[in-house]
Amino acid sequence: MQGMMMHRPLSIISILEFAAEANARAGLVTVETHGEVTRQSYRETYARVGQLAHALSAMGIKPGDRVATLAWNNRRHFELYYAISGIGAVCHTINPRLSAEQMIYIVNHAADRVIFVDATFLPILAALKEHLPDDLRIVVMADHDHMPDTPLEVFCYEGLMDGQKTVYDWPEMDENTAASLCYTSGTTGNPKGALYSHRSTVLHAFMVGTILGPALPRDEMGKTNILPVVPLFHVNAWGLPYAAPIIGANLIMPGPGLDGESLWSLMDTEKVGSAWGVPTVWMGLLGEIEKQGRKPVALADVVIGGSAAPRSMIEKFEKMDVNVNHAWGMTEMSPIGTHGVMPPEVNQLPFEERMDYKQLQGRRCFGVDLKIVDEDGNRQPHDGKAIGELYVRGNSVVSGYFNNEEASEKALDAEGWFGTGDVASINEDGFLTIQDRAKDLIKSGGEWISSIDLENAAMSHAGVANCAAIGVAHPKWDERPILVAVAAGEDKPSLDVLRDHMAAHFAKWQLPDDVIWVEELPLTATGKVSKLNLRKQLADYKHPELA
Repeated sequence: MQGMMMHRPLSIISILEFAAEANARAGLVTVETHGEVTRQSYRETYARVGQLAHALSAMGIKPGDRVATLAWNNRRHFELYYAISGIGAVCHTINPRLSAEQMIYIVNHAADRVIFVDATFLPILAALKEHLPDDLRIVVMADHDHMPDTPLEVFCYEGLMDGQKTVYDWPEMDENTAASLCYTSGTTGNPKGALYSHRSTVLHAFMVGTILGPALPRDEMGKTNILPVVPLFHVNAWGLPYAAPIIGANLIMPGPGLDGESLWSLMDTEKVGSAWGVPTVWMGLLGEIEKQGRKPVALADVVIGGSAAPRSMIEKFEKMDVNVNHAWGMTEMSPIGTHGVMPPEVNQLPFEERMDYKQLQGRRCFGVDLKIVDEDGNRQPHDGKAIGELYVRGNSVVSGYFNNEEASEKALDAEGWFGTGDVASINEDGFLTIQDRAKDLIKSGGEWISSIDLENAAMSHAGVANCAAIGVAHPKWDERPILVAVAAGEDKPSLDVLRDHMAAHFAKWQLPDDVIWVEELPLTATGKVSKLNLRKQLADYKHPELA
Protein backbone atom coordinates (compact mmCIF):
# COMPACT_ATOMS: atom_id res chain seq x y z
CA MET A 1 0.00 0.00 0.00
CA GLN A 2 1.30 3.46 -0.89
CA GLY A 3 0.51 6.74 0.81
CA MET A 4 -1.99 9.15 -0.72
CA MET A 5 0.09 12.31 -0.84
CA MET A 6 0.84 14.77 -3.61
CA HIS A 7 4.22 14.52 -5.32
CA ARG A 8 5.90 17.76 -6.31
CA PRO A 9 9.33 17.48 -7.94
CA LEU A 10 12.10 19.16 -5.97
CA SER A 11 13.59 22.06 -7.93
CA ILE A 12 16.31 24.60 -7.23
CA ILE A 13 14.38 27.61 -8.52
CA SER A 14 11.63 26.88 -5.97
CA ILE A 15 14.14 27.78 -3.22
CA LEU A 16 14.57 31.34 -4.49
CA GLU A 17 10.87 31.60 -5.33
CA PHE A 18 10.14 30.75 -1.69
CA ALA A 19 12.75 33.17 -0.35
CA ALA A 20 11.41 36.02 -2.53
CA GLU A 21 8.05 35.62 -0.81
CA ALA A 22 8.78 34.34 2.70
CA ASN A 23 12.24 35.86 3.32
CA ALA A 24 11.98 38.84 0.99
CA ARG A 25 13.83 41.31 3.23
CA ALA A 26 16.91 39.13 3.55
CA GLY A 27 19.36 38.89 0.68
CA LEU A 28 22.86 39.56 -0.59
CA VAL A 29 25.55 42.07 0.32
CA THR A 30 28.31 42.01 -2.31
CA VAL A 31 31.76 43.49 -2.55
CA GLU A 32 31.84 43.90 -6.32
CA THR A 33 34.98 43.09 -8.30
CA HIS A 34 35.59 46.83 -8.79
CA GLY A 35 35.21 47.51 -5.04
CA GLU A 36 31.68 48.92 -4.70
CA VAL A 37 29.39 47.37 -2.07
CA THR A 38 25.87 46.55 -3.32
CA ARG A 39 22.77 45.28 -1.51
CA GLN A 40 20.04 43.20 -3.07
CA SER A 41 17.10 41.43 -1.42
CA TYR A 42 16.01 37.92 -2.37
CA ARG A 43 12.89 39.45 -3.93
CA GLU A 44 15.01 41.72 -6.13
CA THR A 45 17.33 38.82 -6.89
CA TYR A 46 14.44 36.61 -7.98
CA ALA A 47 13.30 39.30 -10.44
CA ARG A 48 16.82 39.61 -11.87
CA VAL A 49 17.09 35.82 -12.14
CA GLY A 50 13.94 35.90 -14.29
CA GLN A 51 15.62 38.43 -16.57
CA LEU A 52 18.76 36.30 -16.74
CA ALA A 53 16.73 33.22 -17.64
CA HIS A 54 15.22 35.10 -20.58
CA ALA A 55 18.72 36.23 -21.61
CA LEU A 56 20.06 32.66 -21.50
CA SER A 57 17.13 31.41 -23.56
CA ALA A 58 17.73 34.19 -26.08
CA MET A 59 21.34 32.96 -26.38
CA GLY A 60 20.01 29.57 -27.38
CA ILE A 61 20.79 27.76 -24.13
CA LYS A 62 18.67 24.61 -23.91
CA PRO A 63 18.00 22.01 -21.22
CA GLY A 64 21.13 19.97 -20.55
CA ASP A 65 23.54 22.56 -21.98
CA ARG A 66 26.51 23.35 -19.75
CA VAL A 67 26.98 27.01 -18.84
CA ALA A 68 30.28 27.75 -17.09
CA THR A 69 31.21 30.35 -14.49
CA LEU A 70 34.67 31.68 -13.65
CA ALA A 71 33.90 34.13 -10.91
CA TRP A 72 34.25 35.38 -7.34
CA ASN A 73 31.55 35.17 -4.68
CA ASN A 74 29.15 37.92 -5.75
CA ARG A 75 25.49 38.57 -6.54
CA ARG A 76 25.79 37.87 -10.27
CA HIS A 77 27.39 34.50 -9.59
CA PHE A 78 24.50 33.73 -7.22
CA GLU A 79 21.98 34.76 -9.93
CA LEU A 80 23.62 32.38 -12.39
CA TYR A 81 23.24 29.48 -9.95
CA TYR A 82 19.46 29.85 -10.11
CA ALA A 83 18.83 31.03 -13.67
CA ILE A 84 20.94 28.31 -15.32
CA SER A 85 19.46 25.38 -13.41
CA GLY A 86 16.02 27.01 -13.45
CA ILE A 87 15.73 26.67 -17.24
CA GLY A 88 17.03 23.08 -17.12
CA ALA A 89 20.65 23.79 -18.06
CA VAL A 90 23.71 22.81 -15.98
CA CYS A 91 25.76 25.35 -14.01
CA HIS A 92 29.42 24.39 -14.34
CA THR A 93 31.55 26.28 -11.81
CA ILE A 94 35.26 26.48 -12.70
CA ASN A 95 37.99 26.94 -10.12
CA PRO A 96 40.34 29.71 -11.40
CA ARG A 97 43.16 28.23 -9.31
CA LEU A 98 43.35 25.13 -11.49
CA SER A 99 46.33 24.69 -13.75
CA ALA A 100 45.98 25.70 -17.41
CA GLU A 101 46.08 22.02 -18.39
CA GLN A 102 43.26 21.13 -16.01
CA MET A 103 41.13 24.11 -17.03
CA ILE A 104 41.48 23.29 -20.72
CA TYR A 105 40.50 19.70 -19.96
CA ILE A 106 37.35 20.47 -17.97
CA VAL A 107 35.98 23.17 -20.30
CA ASN A 108 36.30 20.79 -23.25
CA HIS A 109 35.18 17.73 -21.29
CA ALA A 110 32.09 19.57 -20.07
CA ALA A 111 31.46 20.93 -23.60
CA ASP A 112 30.56 24.34 -22.17
CA ARG A 113 28.41 26.54 -24.47
CA VAL A 114 28.91 29.84 -22.63
CA ILE A 115 31.27 31.01 -19.91
CA PHE A 116 30.42 33.86 -17.53
CA VAL A 117 33.60 35.47 -16.21
CA ASP A 118 34.60 38.18 -13.75
CA ALA A 119 36.95 40.74 -15.28
CA THR A 120 39.75 39.54 -12.98
CA PHE A 121 39.92 36.23 -14.80
CA LEU A 122 39.76 37.45 -18.42
CA PRO A 123 43.56 37.10 -18.80
CA ILE A 124 43.21 33.41 -17.98
CA LEU A 125 40.75 32.93 -20.84
CA ALA A 126 42.85 35.05 -23.18
CA ALA A 127 45.86 32.80 -22.50
CA LEU A 128 43.82 29.65 -23.10
CA LYS A 129 41.77 30.88 -26.07
CA GLU A 130 43.42 28.62 -28.67
CA HIS A 131 42.57 25.56 -26.59
CA LEU A 132 38.92 26.36 -25.86
CA PRO A 133 35.91 25.34 -27.99
CA ASP A 134 35.58 27.57 -31.08
CA ASP A 135 31.92 28.32 -30.40
CA LEU A 136 32.37 29.14 -26.69
CA ARG A 137 30.82 32.53 -25.94
CA ILE A 138 32.22 34.74 -23.18
CA VAL A 139 30.09 37.03 -20.99
CA VAL A 140 31.80 39.51 -18.65
CA MET A 141 30.01 39.79 -15.31
CA ALA A 142 29.86 43.60 -15.18
CA ASP A 143 27.69 46.57 -16.06
CA HIS A 144 28.38 48.83 -19.05
CA ASP A 145 30.51 51.25 -17.01
CA HIS A 146 32.89 48.55 -15.79
CA MET A 147 33.48 46.57 -18.96
CA PRO A 148 37.24 46.01 -19.31
CA ASP A 149 39.44 46.32 -22.38
CA THR A 150 40.14 42.85 -23.73
CA PRO A 151 41.22 41.32 -27.04
CA LEU A 152 38.51 38.69 -26.60
CA GLU A 153 35.08 38.93 -28.16
CA VAL A 154 32.79 39.33 -25.18
CA PHE A 155 29.23 40.19 -24.15
CA CYS A 156 28.20 42.41 -21.23
CA TYR A 157 26.18 40.71 -18.46
CA GLU A 158 23.96 43.72 -17.80
CA GLY A 159 23.64 44.30 -21.53
CA LEU A 160 22.08 40.85 -21.88
CA MET A 161 19.66 41.69 -19.06
CA ASP A 162 18.54 45.03 -20.52
CA GLY A 163 14.86 44.98 -21.49
CA GLN A 164 14.24 41.41 -20.36
CA LYS A 165 11.08 40.57 -18.43
CA THR A 166 11.39 39.83 -14.73
CA VAL A 167 8.76 37.07 -14.83
CA TYR A 168 9.79 33.72 -16.29
CA ASP A 169 7.59 30.67 -16.80
CA TRP A 170 9.84 28.13 -15.12
CA PRO A 171 9.54 24.64 -16.64
CA GLU A 172 8.54 21.75 -14.40
CA MET A 173 11.26 19.11 -14.64
CA ASP A 174 11.95 15.67 -13.30
CA GLU A 175 13.71 16.28 -9.97
CA ASN A 176 16.58 14.03 -11.09
CA THR A 177 17.43 16.48 -13.90
CA ALA A 178 21.09 17.56 -13.81
CA ALA A 179 21.52 20.99 -12.21
CA SER A 180 25.21 21.70 -11.60
CA LEU A 181 28.63 20.26 -12.35
CA CYS A 182 31.73 20.49 -10.15
CA TYR A 183 35.07 18.90 -10.99
CA THR A 184 37.49 17.52 -8.43
CA SER A 185 40.82 19.33 -8.34
CA GLY A 186 42.50 16.34 -10.02
CA THR A 187 45.57 15.83 -7.82
CA THR A 188 46.08 12.54 -9.65
CA GLY A 189 44.98 12.15 -13.27
CA ASN A 190 42.38 14.33 -14.93
CA PRO A 191 39.72 16.08 -12.82
CA LYS A 192 36.48 14.14 -12.45
CA GLY A 193 33.02 15.71 -12.71
CA ALA A 194 30.38 15.40 -9.99
CA LEU A 195 27.02 16.02 -11.66
CA TYR A 196 24.43 17.11 -9.09
CA SER A 197 20.67 16.93 -9.61
CA HIS A 198 17.85 19.22 -8.48
CA ARG A 199 16.80 16.53 -6.02
CA SER A 200 20.26 16.02 -4.52
CA THR A 201 20.86 19.77 -4.23
CA VAL A 202 17.55 20.58 -2.54
CA LEU A 203 17.89 17.67 -0.11
CA HIS A 204 21.44 18.78 0.70
CA ALA A 205 20.15 22.33 1.31
CA PHE A 206 17.47 20.99 3.66
CA MET A 207 20.13 18.98 5.48
CA VAL A 208 22.50 21.93 5.89
CA GLY A 209 19.73 24.32 6.92
CA THR A 210 18.13 21.91 9.39
CA ILE A 211 21.36 20.95 11.14
CA LEU A 212 23.37 24.18 11.03
CA GLY A 213 20.56 26.76 10.83
CA PRO A 214 19.40 26.59 14.48
CA ALA A 215 23.00 26.91 15.69
CA LEU A 216 23.76 30.07 13.69
CA PRO A 217 24.08 33.35 15.64
CA ARG A 218 21.69 36.25 15.12
CA ASP A 219 22.35 39.97 15.51
CA GLU A 220 20.33 42.37 17.69
CA MET A 221 17.72 42.63 14.92
CA GLY A 222 17.34 38.86 14.74
CA LYS A 223 19.21 38.60 11.42
CA THR A 224 21.63 35.86 10.50
CA ASN A 225 24.58 37.18 8.50
CA ILE A 226 26.78 34.50 6.93
CA LEU A 227 29.99 35.14 5.03
CA PRO A 228 30.91 32.33 2.62
CA VAL A 229 34.68 32.61 2.35
CA VAL A 230 34.53 29.21 0.71
CA PRO A 231 34.20 30.09 -3.00
CA LEU A 232 31.09 29.46 -5.06
CA PHE A 233 33.43 27.62 -7.42
CA HIS A 234 34.39 25.18 -4.63
CA VAL A 235 31.59 22.60 -4.41
CA ASN A 236 28.85 25.23 -4.66
CA ALA A 237 30.16 27.04 -1.57
CA TRP A 238 29.26 23.99 0.53
CA GLY A 239 25.58 24.41 -0.33
CA LEU A 240 25.20 27.85 1.29
CA PRO A 241 23.69 29.58 -1.79
CA TYR A 242 20.83 27.09 -1.52
CA ALA A 243 20.48 26.73 2.26
CA ALA A 244 20.69 30.44 3.17
CA PRO A 245 17.58 31.58 1.25
CA ILE A 246 15.54 28.79 2.85
CA ILE A 247 16.43 29.83 6.40
CA GLY A 248 16.26 33.56 5.59
CA ALA A 249 19.95 34.26 6.19
CA ASN A 250 21.81 37.14 4.56
CA LEU A 251 24.83 36.18 2.47
CA ILE A 252 27.76 38.59 2.71
CA MET A 253 29.71 38.02 -0.53
CA PRO A 254 33.39 39.04 -0.22
CA GLY A 255 34.25 39.23 -3.92
CA PRO A 256 38.02 39.07 -4.51
CA GLY A 257 39.02 40.31 -1.03
CA LEU A 258 39.96 37.07 0.73
CA ASP A 259 43.03 38.26 2.67
CA GLY A 260 42.84 38.60 6.44
CA GLU A 261 42.62 42.39 6.48
CA SER A 262 39.81 42.57 3.89
CA LEU A 263 37.83 39.79 5.56
CA TRP A 264 38.18 41.32 9.03
CA SER A 265 36.99 44.72 7.79
CA LEU A 266 33.99 43.31 5.90
CA MET A 267 32.98 41.05 8.79
CA ASP A 268 33.24 43.92 11.26
CA THR A 269 31.28 46.38 9.10
CA GLU A 270 28.50 43.96 8.12
CA LYS A 271 28.24 42.34 11.55
CA VAL A 272 28.93 38.85 10.22
CA GLY A 273 27.94 36.25 12.80
CA SER A 274 29.06 33.13 10.95
CA ALA A 275 31.81 32.59 8.38
CA TRP A 276 32.62 29.44 6.41
CA GLY A 277 35.98 28.48 4.91
CA VAL A 278 39.10 26.31 4.83
CA PRO A 279 41.88 26.43 7.47
CA THR A 280 44.34 28.41 5.32
CA VAL A 281 41.85 31.30 5.16
CA TRP A 282 41.41 31.34 8.94
CA MET A 283 45.17 31.59 9.45
CA GLY A 284 45.05 34.96 7.69
CA LEU A 285 42.01 36.11 9.68
CA LEU A 286 43.56 35.08 13.01
CA GLY A 287 46.67 37.06 12.11
CA GLU A 288 44.54 40.15 11.46
CA ILE A 289 42.58 39.60 14.70
CA GLU A 290 45.88 39.61 16.58
CA LYS A 291 46.91 42.78 14.76
CA GLN A 292 43.59 44.54 15.49
CA GLY A 293 43.50 43.37 19.09
CA ARG A 294 39.95 42.03 18.78
CA LYS A 295 37.72 39.81 16.70
CA PRO A 296 35.13 41.26 14.27
CA VAL A 297 32.36 42.70 16.42
CA ALA A 298 29.63 40.09 15.81
CA LEU A 299 31.67 37.00 14.88
CA ALA A 300 30.42 34.08 16.96
CA ASP A 301 30.68 31.05 14.68
CA VAL A 302 33.02 29.61 12.06
CA VAL A 303 32.50 26.50 9.96
CA ILE A 304 35.83 24.91 9.05
CA GLY A 305 36.12 22.24 6.37
CA GLY A 306 38.10 21.29 3.29
CA SER A 307 40.92 19.86 5.39
CA ALA A 308 41.39 19.09 9.07
CA ALA A 309 41.65 22.14 11.30
CA PRO A 310 44.59 22.09 13.74
CA ARG A 311 43.54 21.89 17.38
CA SER A 312 45.55 25.06 18.06
CA MET A 313 43.38 26.96 15.54
CA ILE A 314 40.16 25.65 17.07
CA GLU A 315 41.35 26.64 20.54
CA LYS A 316 42.24 30.20 19.44
CA PHE A 317 38.71 30.76 18.11
CA GLU A 318 37.01 29.13 21.09
CA LYS A 319 39.01 31.21 23.58
CA MET A 320 37.58 34.37 21.96
CA ASP A 321 34.03 32.94 22.24
CA VAL A 322 33.79 31.93 18.58
CA ASN A 323 32.13 28.55 18.22
CA VAL A 324 33.96 26.23 15.81
CA ASN A 325 31.89 23.83 13.73
CA HIS A 326 34.36 21.32 12.35
CA ALA A 327 32.73 19.69 9.28
CA TRP A 328 33.87 17.11 6.76
CA GLY A 329 32.83 16.20 3.23
CA MET A 330 33.90 15.91 -0.39
CA THR A 331 33.06 17.23 -3.85
CA GLU A 332 31.40 13.87 -4.41
CA MET A 333 29.13 14.49 -1.41
CA SER A 334 27.72 17.90 -2.45
CA PRO A 335 29.88 18.26 -0.14
CA ILE A 336 28.86 18.19 3.53
CA GLY A 337 28.78 14.77 5.18
CA THR A 338 29.36 15.50 8.87
CA HIS A 339 28.82 18.47 11.17
CA GLY A 340 30.35 19.72 14.39
CA VAL A 341 27.23 20.87 16.22
CA MET A 342 27.87 19.50 19.69
CA PRO A 343 25.28 17.75 21.88
CA PRO A 344 24.43 19.53 25.17
CA GLU A 345 26.44 17.11 27.29
CA VAL A 346 29.62 17.95 25.36
CA ASN A 347 29.04 21.70 25.64
CA GLN A 348 28.99 21.32 29.43
CA LEU A 349 32.45 19.73 29.58
CA PRO A 350 35.59 21.57 30.73
CA PHE A 351 37.45 23.40 27.96
CA GLU A 352 40.17 20.81 27.26
CA GLU A 353 37.69 17.92 27.14
CA ARG A 354 35.40 19.95 24.89
CA MET A 355 38.32 20.59 22.53
CA ASP A 356 38.91 16.84 22.36
CA TYR A 357 35.51 16.60 20.67
CA LYS A 358 35.87 19.78 18.61
CA GLN A 359 38.99 18.52 16.85
CA LEU A 360 37.06 15.47 15.59
CA GLN A 361 35.22 15.71 12.27
CA GLY A 362 31.79 15.69 13.91
CA ARG A 363 28.81 13.38 13.46
CA ARG A 364 27.08 12.33 10.27
CA CYS A 365 24.29 14.46 8.87
CA PHE A 366 20.86 12.93 8.47
CA GLY A 367 20.73 11.33 5.03
CA VAL A 368 24.43 10.41 5.01
CA ASP A 369 25.48 6.88 6.00
CA LEU A 370 29.07 6.02 6.98
CA LYS A 371 30.95 2.74 7.20
CA ILE A 372 34.60 1.78 7.65
CA VAL A 373 36.07 -1.40 6.17
CA ASP A 374 39.36 -3.27 6.42
CA GLU A 375 41.62 -4.20 3.49
CA ASP A 376 39.34 -7.15 2.65
CA GLY A 377 36.19 -5.01 2.61
CA ASN A 378 34.88 -6.29 5.96
CA ARG A 379 32.94 -3.79 8.02
CA GLN A 380 34.64 -2.58 11.18
CA PRO A 381 32.85 -1.67 14.42
CA HIS A 382 32.08 1.93 15.34
CA ASP A 383 33.90 1.67 18.67
CA GLY A 384 36.45 4.47 18.29
CA LYS A 385 39.28 1.94 18.10
CA ALA A 386 38.85 0.14 14.78
CA ILE A 387 40.33 1.95 11.79
CA GLY A 388 39.45 1.40 8.14
CA GLU A 389 38.76 3.04 4.80
CA LEU A 390 35.71 5.29 4.94
CA TYR A 391 32.77 4.67 2.61
CA VAL A 392 29.62 6.81 2.32
CA ARG A 393 26.19 6.70 0.74
CA GLY A 394 23.22 9.06 0.62
CA ASN A 395 20.90 11.16 -1.51
CA SER A 396 23.58 13.79 -2.11
CA VAL A 397 26.45 11.37 -2.84
CA VAL A 398 27.53 10.68 -6.43
CA SER A 399 26.77 7.35 -8.07
CA GLY A 400 29.50 7.89 -10.68
CA TYR A 401 31.36 10.59 -12.60
CA PHE A 402 30.20 12.68 -15.56
CA ASN A 403 31.25 11.16 -18.89
CA ASN A 404 33.90 9.02 -17.21
CA GLU A 405 33.00 5.35 -17.30
CA GLU A 406 36.37 4.11 -16.06
CA ALA A 407 36.36 6.30 -12.93
CA SER A 408 32.67 5.54 -12.33
CA GLU A 409 33.33 1.80 -12.25
CA LYS A 410 35.96 2.28 -9.55
CA ALA A 411 33.96 4.74 -7.46
CA LEU A 412 31.53 2.35 -5.75
CA ASP A 413 31.95 -0.93 -3.89
CA ALA A 414 29.80 -4.02 -4.42
CA GLU A 415 27.14 -2.66 -2.05
CA GLY A 416 26.93 0.67 -3.89
CA TRP A 417 28.86 2.74 -1.32
CA PHE A 418 31.29 5.45 -2.45
CA GLY A 419 34.92 5.03 -1.40
CA THR A 420 36.30 8.30 -0.01
CA GLY A 421 39.99 7.37 0.11
CA ASP A 422 40.10 8.51 3.76
CA VAL A 423 41.19 6.29 6.62
CA ALA A 424 38.96 6.86 9.63
CA SER A 425 37.47 5.66 12.88
CA ILE A 426 33.96 6.23 14.25
CA ASN A 427 33.19 6.05 17.96
CA GLU A 428 30.09 4.72 19.69
CA ASP A 429 28.55 8.22 19.82
CA GLY A 430 28.90 8.62 16.05
CA PHE A 431 31.87 11.02 16.05
CA LEU A 432 34.10 10.65 12.99
CA THR A 433 37.88 10.93 13.15
CA ILE A 434 39.70 11.21 9.84
CA GLN A 435 43.03 9.55 10.58
CA ASP A 436 44.50 10.50 7.21
CA ARG A 437 44.15 10.22 3.47
CA ALA A 438 45.10 6.63 2.63
CA LYS A 439 47.89 7.93 0.40
CA ASP A 440 49.23 10.26 3.13
CA LEU A 441 49.63 7.71 5.94
CA ILE A 442 53.28 7.13 6.82
CA LYS A 443 54.26 3.47 7.18
CA SER A 444 57.36 3.03 9.34
CA GLY A 445 58.59 -0.43 10.27
CA GLY A 446 55.21 -1.92 9.34
CA GLU A 447 53.31 0.49 11.63
CA TRP A 448 51.16 3.41 10.53
CA ILE A 449 51.70 7.03 11.60
CA SER A 450 49.01 9.66 10.99
CA SER A 451 50.38 12.72 9.23
CA ILE A 452 47.37 14.71 10.46
CA ASP A 453 48.17 13.94 14.11
CA LEU A 454 51.80 14.98 13.61
CA GLU A 455 50.74 18.23 11.94
CA ASN A 456 48.24 19.11 14.66
CA ALA A 457 50.80 18.50 17.39
CA ALA A 458 53.51 20.52 15.64
CA MET A 459 51.17 23.46 14.93
CA SER A 460 50.25 23.67 18.59
CA HIS A 461 53.76 25.07 19.11
CA ALA A 462 53.74 28.88 19.02
CA GLY A 463 56.70 28.95 16.62
CA VAL A 464 54.92 26.99 13.86
CA ALA A 465 52.42 28.80 11.63
CA ASN A 466 51.73 25.91 9.28
CA CYS A 467 53.28 22.55 8.48
CA ALA A 468 52.93 19.29 6.59
CA ALA A 469 54.15 15.85 7.64
CA ILE A 470 55.26 13.49 4.90
CA GLY A 471 57.03 10.16 4.74
CA VAL A 472 60.46 9.88 3.14
CA ALA A 473 62.11 6.67 1.98
CA HIS A 474 64.29 4.76 4.43
CA PRO A 475 66.08 1.48 3.67
CA LYS A 476 65.40 -0.09 7.08
CA TRP A 477 62.04 1.38 8.14
CA ASP A 478 60.44 1.77 4.67
CA GLU A 479 59.40 5.35 5.49
CA ARG A 480 60.20 7.89 8.20
CA PRO A 481 58.25 11.08 9.02
CA ILE A 482 59.63 14.57 8.51
CA LEU A 483 58.03 17.99 8.96
CA VAL A 484 58.01 20.75 6.36
CA ALA A 485 57.09 23.89 8.26
CA VAL A 486 56.43 27.62 8.00
CA ALA A 487 57.69 29.62 10.98
CA ALA A 488 55.36 31.93 12.90
CA GLY A 489 58.14 34.47 13.46
CA GLU A 490 61.87 35.02 13.27
CA ASP A 491 62.77 32.29 15.77
CA LYS A 492 62.47 28.79 14.38
CA PRO A 493 62.18 26.06 17.03
CA SER A 494 64.77 23.30 16.63
CA LEU A 495 63.90 19.70 15.83
CA ASP A 496 64.64 18.69 19.44
CA VAL A 497 62.35 21.42 20.77
CA LEU A 498 59.53 20.29 18.48
CA ARG A 499 60.05 16.63 19.36
CA ASP A 500 59.93 17.48 23.08
CA HIS A 501 56.76 19.52 22.50
CA MET A 502 55.10 16.63 20.64
CA ALA A 503 56.44 13.80 22.82
CA ALA A 504 53.42 13.56 25.13
CA HIS A 505 51.19 12.52 22.22
CA PHE A 506 53.40 9.98 20.42
CA ALA A 507 55.68 7.05 20.92
CA LYS A 508 59.32 8.03 20.37
CA TRP A 509 59.52 6.12 17.05
CA GLN A 510 56.54 8.08 15.69
CA LEU A 511 58.17 11.51 16.11
CA PRO A 512 59.59 13.30 13.04
CA ASP A 513 63.27 12.79 12.19
CA ASP A 514 63.77 16.19 10.58
CA VAL A 515 62.18 19.61 10.12
CA ILE A 516 62.64 21.64 6.94
CA TRP A 517 61.73 25.33 7.13
CA VAL A 518 60.15 26.96 4.08
CA GLU A 519 58.63 30.36 3.32
CA GLU A 520 55.33 28.83 2.21
CA LEU A 521 53.74 25.46 1.55
CA PRO A 522 52.37 24.56 -1.90
CA LEU A 523 48.57 24.63 -1.99
CA THR A 524 46.05 22.80 -4.13
CA ALA A 525 43.35 24.61 -6.09
CA THR A 526 41.03 24.25 -3.10
CA GLY A 527 43.43 25.74 -0.55
CA LYS A 528 44.74 22.50 0.96
CA VAL A 529 48.44 21.74 1.34
CA SER A 530 49.53 19.85 -1.78
CA LYS A 531 51.58 16.94 -0.49
CA LEU A 532 51.90 15.71 -4.06
CA ASN A 533 53.80 18.88 -5.03
CA LEU A 534 55.67 18.84 -1.75
CA ARG A 535 56.97 15.34 -2.46
CA LYS A 536 58.04 16.45 -5.93
CA GLN A 537 59.90 19.42 -4.45
CA LEU A 538 61.71 17.10 -2.04
CA ALA A 539 62.43 14.37 -4.59
CA ASP A 540 66.19 14.67 -3.94
CA TYR A 541 65.85 14.83 -0.15
CA LYS A 542 67.92 12.35 1.83
CA HIS A 543 67.07 11.24 5.36
CA PRO A 544 69.58 12.79 7.85
CA GLU A 545 70.82 9.32 8.72
CA LEU A 546 71.68 8.69 5.05
CA ALA A 547 72.85 12.14 3.97
